[in-house]
Amino acid sequence: MATFMDVHHDMKGITADQLREAHKADLAIEGEEGVHFERAWADPASGTVYCLSEAPSAEAVQRVHTRTGHPAAEIHPVPLSVT
Repeated sequence: MATFMDVHHDMKGITADQLREAHKADLAIEGEEGVHFERAWADPASGTVYCLSEAPSAEAVQRVHTRTGHPAAEIHPVPLSVT
């Protein structure tokens, strides 16, 4: 499985509850596409939301987001990370 960071640009004013609900919607169906969403972050002022996932492909990530009503504007592979 590969790691992906996806970006949404159209969520200006998103609240913590709305972010939580969007993330929960993704989690509810992620297994159908072999995706695991690990975490989501948001900047309500700019409307930018970031989601970190493990998935077989960027297309699988997009399918989940599209099905839950918030398709990603960008999906980036993350081939290297450190903690």
